[in-house]
Formats: sequence, structure tokens, C-alpha cells
Amino acid sequence: MTEDTPFPTQNRSPKDWWPEMLDLAPLDQNARDSGPYDDDFDYAEAFEELDFEQVKADLEEVMTSSQDWWPADYGHYGPLFIRMAWHAAGTYRTTDGRGGASGGTQRLPPLDSWPDNANLDKARRLLWPVKQKYGKNLSWADLIVLAGNVALESMGFETFGFAGGREDEFEPDAGADWGPENEMESWDRFDEDDDLLGQLGATVMGLIYVNPEGPEGEPDPEWSAQRIRQSFSRMAMNDRETAALIAGGHTFGKVHGADDPDEHVGPEPAAAPIEDMGLGWESDYGSGMGDDTITSGIEGPWNSTPTMWDTSYLDNLLNHEWEAHQGPGGAWQWRPVDADEIEDAPTAQDPEGEQTPMMLTTDVALKKDDDYREIIEEFQNDPRAFLEAFSKAWYKLIHRDMGPPERFLGPEVPEETMIWQDPLPDRDFEPVGEDAAAQLKDEILDSDLTTQQLVKTAWAAASTFRVSDKRGGANGARIRLEPQRSWEVNEPDQLETVLSTYEEIKAEFNESRSDGTAVSLADLIVLGGNAAIEEAASEAGYDVDVPFEPGRVDAEEERTDEESFEALKQPADGFRNYVGEAFAEFDRKPEEHLVDQADLLDLSVEEMTVLVGGLRTLGATHGDDRGVLTDDTETLDNDFFVNLLDMGYEWEEAGEDGATTVYEGYDRDTGEVAWEATRFDLIFGSNSRLRTIAEVYASEDGEEEFVEDFVDAWHTVMTLDRFDLE
Repeated sequence: MTEDTPFPTQNRSPKDWWPEMLDLAPLDQNARDSGPYDDDFDYAEAFEELDFEQVKADLEEVMTSSQDWWPADYGHYGPLFIRMAWHAAGTYRTTDGRGGASGGTQRLPPLDSWPDNANLDKARRLLWPVKQKYGKNLSWADLIVLAGNVALESMGFETFGFAGGREDEFEPDAGADWGPENEMESWDRFDEDDDLLGQLGATVMGLIYVNPEGPEGEPDPEWSAQRIRQSFSRMAMNDRETAALIAGGHTFGKVHGADDPDEHVGPEPAAAPIEDMGLGWESDYGSGMGDDTITSGIEGPWNSTPTMWDTSYLDNLLNHEWEAHQGPGGAWQWRPVDADEIEDAPTAQDPEGEQTPMMLTTDVALKKDDDYREIIEEFQNDPRAFLEAFSKAWYKLIHRDMGPPERFLGPEVPEETMIWQDPLPDRDFEPVGEDAAAQLKDEILDSDLTTQQLVKTAWAAASTFRVSDKRGGANGARIRLEPQRSWEVNEPDQLETVLSTYEEIKAEFNESRSDGTAVSLADLIVLGGNAAIEEAASEAGYDVDVPFEPGRVDAEEERTDEESFEALKQPADGFRNYVGEAFAEFDRKPEEHLVDQADLLDLSVEEMTVLVGGLRTLGATHGDDRGVLTDDTETLDNDFFVNLLDMGYEWEEAGEDGATTVYEGYDRDTGEVAWEATRFDLIFGSNSRLRTIAEVYASEDGEEEFVEDFVDAWHTVMTLDRFDLE
């Protein structure tokens, strides 16, 4: 190298050179542990060792001890900690289950540097002494949420409860798509009907929900109400819960916009200089803190009692008229028309000082929208109803991504199980043993059901699981209930045949037992898939035993929220070679969606590959035989990989079928079409990395390994929702 040639400072990845290359990083993340703890570390056990009351006492001590380096507003950090917990949990979205407080990802990029999280880095630094004291017994994820709960209680609010059990992540979620924009606080994510595209939940890049100034920076309350309803509904909240959360959260604290952030505020943590030690948003306005703080650019409290639970927010909003103006930070906010008649609040650092309350466009939206207004008027007239609505909505907000209540830890877990927790009945029978399971497998295989039907049904039930929010899976057999029973991908007519056969087997078996054992439909569905795989492997000459852990139960229809479960429906299923009409909303290629789906199933690259190959070989595809590159779907062999990589076939694009691009594989000798496939199939031959794995399975000595790996990966998917086995 010459003196004028700079030494390279970083390596470039293949994707840097070829941006269109399929990104497999989310699946690589699934295949490794990135944290510092040993493999045998059990966070649940560690959490249960805590002196929970002492932890809460320590948090309250932090909350009421103002620090010179970041002084507390009104002498209490409670409102700051509520915002921190809210913004950690509020990233959750029903569409793919991603986001939420679990993992403590607010302390990692990009979330730690989102504009909406400005100055929350200070909140987490204030909590460091508590985290340092309790170490691995208390995750950051639990600590952030618990701090918000304790903050509410310390200011007079009665919370509904708290559950621990959120384990920390130590690297950002490589599978999370936060939006298509290239700049923060932009909003290229709406269709022509002003609906959010794809799986996104927030309306603006870098914000948790909506722009507090109003949509696209316009102080339009009616438009804001529309955006609020759309965004909050994608985060599992109905109108009543939404109104309660906004009104309850804005009962506390203030917003900060002493001056224009563009003029005075430095870079976010991810872009800050190394000497700032991970802190960002340094301000040169005045002291840069306290009454001089600049966060959102909006300035002021909502009421005169910013550290007390009461109805003063509702009274101010409903009892006064408000007009839009640009505050000292240059942002749109609302001031009372009758400012002389509203009770002033103290200033943040001087209890003797006075500041006129303000409102955000998102607050005024609750008043201008008829449905929201009816709710907040009820809350104003019935403070107990307000308290109960906010307590339950807050509890839902901070626990929505944790999955079923059996994962909840600690002394403050409520006895009540809510419908949004996908409740399952307690098992009132003994699960079947090995002999009974073998008998049931024989009965299933002796029925008229085919290998394809058995495998398809088990996959359809189990593959609804999402590791992101621990929802879905085979347990509960909700595939027999709406909405799953009618999903196109599940081929309802064929599914009905399978389920009715299973119901007959279940009834006859359970009636014949006198020892207290029984089988659920959920167990039968998984057992049937296992039996079909064992039979198909035997046809290929391999004696395999697919592990089976009985104990699943069947969900009750009245305890299944049909609308909530509709969110589990995938717009495409690459494992079954299915693309639905809704896939057009997603700006991604089919193979990219396959990776996303595999990520939600917590699979590695190798597991995704072997599952696709096995399901194709067994003919477990949607509707037709596209991608089934074999003439014998009753045998579990490596034909899919062998024929996909066979240079005796030449592939050509043959056109579109609905939302699916079809490819035909021509026999080079005869010129005849031998196979049909989609991008879901060809990616395993065209992508260099996936091809390296496919070549292993397609080799003459690779079939046995293929069968063994398929069984392992299949069992993984069948038990993803079995938290009772952990």
C-alpha cells in the first residue's frame, strides 16, 4: 500500500457488494447464543431468588433521589420511567409479534437511538445501580418494565400486577423490519387509502406510535385520531384501551421542548462520540437539562399535578378549549384558549414556578373523535372506571409479548387470565403413555388419511407459532376453530376430513380408557404427523422414532379471540409453497418471506432447508404438486434436493399464477416439462449458501443425514409452544 492509500477500516460483506442477495442473518442469529451466560443458566430460577419487595424499594429510592447530572422533573423520575417502560413495550405489533419489552432491546440499536426514545438513555443509566446490584437475577428487560410499574405505584396508582420472565437479548433483532424509509421521522409506509403497509405498527420511522404533532406534522386532530386508531389496533389495543393508555400515561410528567432541537441537540447514542460513553442527544441549550431539556421539541405539562394519579388530565382536556400554536421548540402543540381559567403547573425544577398546561394533537384527537370522546367522558365521570381501564390496558401493554401465563414469574402475577393471553384449559386427564401412543399411531395409519394429509395438518397446526410473542402452535388444537379452520392455506375441505377422522379416533379411544388417561385432539394432530413421517422414513429404508411428548389440551372456542388469532395468518407459507393475495402488500420477494417465517419459528438456516426439502418430498404443499420434485410422496428421501440440483433439468420462468411466479424444469434430453416450482424452491439451488447445504443432502451419502435432520427439525417445530417441558 502507498502512503496515500488509506488502510481499510472494515470488512465488506458479500451483501455489501450484492445488496439483492438473500439475507440469512436472522436465522444465523437463531443458531447461536450471543449472551455472556452459560448454557445451563436458568433465568426463571434466578429471578425467583430475588427479594422482590427489596427490588421495588430500591427502585423507589432511585426514583426519588434526583441526580445532578440529570435532575428529576418535580423531584421524581417516575414519569421518565413510565415513558421508558411504555416505549419499550409499545413497539409490539400484532402483525408479526415482533417488538415489545422482552429482550430489553431498547438498550440496543436501532431502538436506543430512535427519535421517540430521546433521553431515555438517561433513564436506563439511572437504573444502572439497581441492575448492577442484582446482576443476572434481574434482566434489563424485566427491570425496565418493573421500573414503570413501580413509578405508577409511587405516584398513587393501583397497578393490576407484574410478571417477570423476560430474558435479555445481547444483539439487535436481525429479523425486525421497522420500515422502508431511509431517514428517521419520515413516513413512506402508507397505501393510497392511507392504510399502513405490511406488518408495520408505527406510522412514522423512529416513533413508537404516531407523530404527537399530528400526521405528517399537521395539527389535525381528526386525522390524528384515524392514525391513532390504526396504529394502536396493530398493537393489540381497542378504542377503550387506547383512550385509557393515552389519558393515563399523560396524567404524569411533561414533554420537553425548551428550544428547537435542530438548533441545539447533538447526535443520538449510535452516532455520538466515543467519549460520551453511549449517551446521546447532548444539548447546548442553557444547562442542557432540567428546565432547559429538549427532547421532543414540544414543551409543557398536561396538568397541575404531574406526579399524582387523578383525573386532572381529563378535566383539562374536556373542560377547556384548545388552540394550536408552535411552542418554544418550534413544534405544533395546543394551548388553552382560556389560559387564565386553567390551573398552572409548577415548573420542573422550581415548585414555586408556574407553567401553563398544554396538550398534544394526539390528546385533542381524543376529544374531537366521537368514539374516543364518549370513552374519556365516561372516565371523567367515573374515576374508578378510568383507573380500572388504565390498569388493565397498562398490564396488557407491558405483558402482551410474553406469551401464555405459565411463563409469568413473581409474586405479583394476577390470578385472572385475560383473553389476550390465549388461555388454555387445565388438563383434567393423564396424558397417554408410550403403549397407548403406539396404539393411536396404528389407528391413525390404518385410517383413510394419507401421508400428505397427516403431515400437512400437523404442520398447519404447529407452524402458527411465533417466537416473537410466543403465540400460536399446536397446543390447543385451535386449527379446528375459527379463524384457522377456514384459512385458505389450510385447505379447509381437506382439513375437515382430517379433523373429523381425528375426532372419531379421539372419542373411541377416550371412551375405552378406564385408567384416567385420555388423548386430546392437539396431541393426535402431532402424533399423526409423527406417525406419517416414521412410516415414510421406513419406506426409504430408515428406522426412525420421532419423539412425542403428550400433554397438550384442546382450547375452548369461547376463550379463543377469533380476531386476535387472525393476526397469526401468514400472507405466504414457503414451507407449503403457498402465496396468498395479501402478499402483494409486502415489499419483499417470496424467499425473503420464507426466511422471515423461519425466523419466527426460531429456525436455523439448516433447519429451514431440511424442512422445506422434507415437506416437498412428502407432498405437503398447498393445492398442487409445485415443488414436489419426486414421483413418490409416500417415501421420505432426498429426491427434492437430488432433482433440484440435477443438471439434466433446465429451469425457465413460465409466467404468473395469481401472486406466484411459476418455473418449469425441462428435461434436457426430451425437452418435456418434468417439474414445476416456485421461487421458494429454486432459491435452494440459486443461492450459493443454501446450495451448499442442499448439496450435502443431495449427495449419495447424504440421505440418511437428511432424514435424521428432518426428524430433529420437525420435532423442534412440534414442541415450540410446549413451555411446560422447559
